[in-house]
Amino acid sequence: MGRFVILNFFKKIIGTAVSKPQLQPVLVEPVANPVKIYTRSEHPISRTQISAHALKVLYQLKKSGYASYLVGGCVRDLLLGREPKDFDVVTDATPEQIRKVFRNCRLIGRRFRLAHIYFGHEYIEVATFRGRADAENDDQKFHASGQLLRDNIYGTIEEDVWRRDLTVNALYYNIQDFSIVDYTGGLEDHKAARIKLIGDPVTRYREDPVRMLRAVRFAVKLGFVLDAECQQPLPELASLLNAIPSARLYEEFLKLFLTGYGLQTFEMLRQHGLFGALFPAVERSLNEESEGFPKVFIAKALENSDKRVAQGLPVTPYFLLSVLLWDSVQALAQQKIAQGVPSVPAQQMAASEVISEQVQRIAFPKYMGIAMRDVWYLQSRFHQQTGTRPFKLITHPRFRAAYDFLLLRAEAGDVDQKIADWWIAFQAAEGMDQTAMTLPPSTKGPQKRRNRSKNYRHRNPASKSTVEHHD
Repeated sequence: MGRFVILNFFKKIIGTAVSKPQLQPVLVEPVANPVKIYTRSEHPISRTQISAHALKVLYQLKKSGYASYLVGGCVRDLLLGREPKDFDVVTDATPEQIRKVFRNCRLIGRRFRLAHIYFGHEYIEVATFRGRADAENDDQKFHASGQLLRDNIYGTIEEDVWRRDLTVNALYYNIQDFSIVDYTGGLEDHKAARIKLIGDPVTRYREDPVRMLRAVRFAVKLGFVLDAECQQPLPELASLLNAIPSARLYEEFLKLFLTGYGLQTFEMLRQHGLFGALFPAVERSLNEESEGFPKVFIAKALENSDKRVAQGLPVTPYFLLSVLLWDSVQALAQQKIAQGVPSVPAQQMAASEVISEQVQRIAFPKYMGIAMRDVWYLQSRFHQQTGTRPFKLITHPRFRAAYDFLLLRAEAGDVDQKIADWWIAFQAAEGMDQTAMTLPPSTKGPQKRRNRSKNYRHRNPASKSTVEHHD
């Protein structure tokens, strides 16, 4: 007993010596909405809509004496009549107990262990109910920015629900009686098409600032309205995103902008002051010219990406990043040129500086930075339309991306449409037609040129081969 008293004494001394942000943890308590059970007749979810593999996992856990539920996005999407991408299962069985139930189980994770139940190349993810961190728990931690950190511990379903973020993502489908268990009023919010956080929004955002991005993403994705209490703190707390690892924000970037709702998400992030925390240089460009080229250019690129996703076509992250950062690179390059730096080095230096700043916020892979530089560099080569240069350009590995980039620029008014039209025609032409397009333009009429050439050759017969060689 004396050992614990001494340990606690030293913890108090150490705690007073280390300064922490003045953020007091506020526990989310299940007091606002008592649990509601919606029977099978009160909701539209049928077992025929649920993955056969997920049903096997649910029934096997039930047969082994454990509680088992579907939870989260799959329940939310089933209520909307959509086909879920994944089926997530939660249970009161520990990971080790789950492994004993399923021979095809693999445990992953360190801080919080999850079970993957494999069926060939597919798997169903099973998680043990998570517990709530206590206000006096010594494991509770704070980030220097003021972000509240909590370790994951196992708990009950009543505790698990309060560790989730959105009410519409905290609905549990019980395989025992096919009911929906609702602790947070999530089904009412679902019916009202409303995105609402569980508990106090400020506290939940401080626990995990990425919840601000998730709230916006789900509001756009589902076509729901963001609750007023969830909207209000967003501009003030946006700076908390600076504490999030840039690698994690890259994953969020992909979900925000490359899943078919990029344009709406872009507009909503800007509306609530969050976009600048992800793309500070881009936000500066947009603020300088609020309705001009950069906004139109970005909007058209996002619109095109959304259409490709809707058509089941691939989208390329580096292409969208190239679009987002293009105006920032050009503005910085012009500053350097005005300072006496030659054009090409100015462009290269500007690209390096803008990319270096952006990687601090969103850590995209290095190869993407290289690809972005290629796309930017090739824009100047589209002005070179004579001789062999066009033929060399179309063989460049990044030509297609750079060409699409050029078409977007022309559509947004950043480059003369005639240049884009020439390249459209050049690719459609064949053989001699392509060669004819790349001949140098004549400065005078054909008749006068023939007369002058004839007189010149008369004076200097050797000149004919020289002229043809030059051509």
